[in-house]
Amino acid sequence: MKDLVEAVAKALVDHPEQVQVQAVPGEQATVIELRVHPGDLGKIIGRQGRTAKAIRTLLSASSLKLNKRYTLDILE
Repeated sequence: MKDLVEAVAKALVDHPEQVQVQAVPGEQATVIELRVHPGDLGKIIGRQGRTAKAIRTLLSASSLKLNKRYTLDILE
């Protein structure tokens, strides 16, 4: 899942070398933390959060196949 989020994020931003993805396991779900260059934050979130919602949809669809729960946090 970490690789999926990283690949999508690197394809969207202007500074792909500054994309950092970290998986933090929790009791009920694994949290995928995404950090990008401050100038690229708008590209990851998108208008009215549409891009972020699409990434979360991909993550949830992929997690159903693995029978695990993942959430995405976009950090500054």
